[in-house]
Amino acid sequence: MIDALVTGKLHTDPESRTSKNGKPYAIAKLRAAPADGEAIFVSIISFAPEPCRALLALQAGDSVAVSGSATPKAWIDREGEARTSLDVVASQVMTAYTATKKRKAIHPEASQPQASARRYDAC
Repeated sequence: MIDALVTGKLHTDPESRTSKNGKPYAIAKLRAAPADGEAIFVSIISFAPEPCRALLALQAGDSVAVSGSATPKAWIDREGEARTSLDVVASQVMTAYTATKKRKAIHPEASQPQASARRYDAC
């Protein structure tokens, strides 16, 4: 297993599923587009409640960052071309919403219009 942080856009809408023993989990497909190569599709699965809720609140096309254990995969497409993909068991999911929420928790004064200008002056 590899610890990974993958960012991209959701290729499909996330789905909620239930395991044979009755535990809920979420799955999604992410399209990560590296600057210097072909897009890589990432299969995401999450069993933890918080990342599951974060995934299920999103739709295809939404940007997301996922961290967790990754397993690289190789496969052959219909044209006989070798392709790569990645399977990630997500332990953390970060969206624009969670980034804003965390930023407000760390800097509560930033939610006030006049305070946001001072925040950047402190850098």
